[in-house]
Amino acid sequence: QVQLVESGGGLVQAGGSLRLSCTASGRRPRINSMGWYRQAPGKQRELVAVMTSGGTTTYADSVRGRFTISRDNAKNMVYLQMNTLKPEDTGVYYCSAEVVPGYALGSFWGQGTQVTVSS
Repeated sequence: QVQLVESGGGLVQAGGSLRLSCTASGRRPRINSMGWYRQAPGKQRELVAVMTSGGTTTYADSVRGRFTISRDNAKNMVYLQMNTLKPEDTGVYYCSAEVVPGYALGSFWGQGTQVTVSS
């Protein structure tokens, strides 16, 4: 089991930046991939960015070139630097972790942090 806590959301104007953080804790979890997802009102939760413990990254097409995911493996933390934000980036951002063995990404979620981008 792992607990995830996100922080760093807020209200920002279009073109602005925010940095999200997520901390994973638990009984010495073995974490492989960590990722960020978001859910806009009335829409399904979608993948934003994922990074493996080895540093391989995957981004949604809509954020590639604007968002950067990074990790501190020693601290079990993952970050999402969001630049050039757009109103369509608005939503609740969730952190998730792949815990080995047996728990794929999406098995554990944080409480989410709200990001609102005004036009």
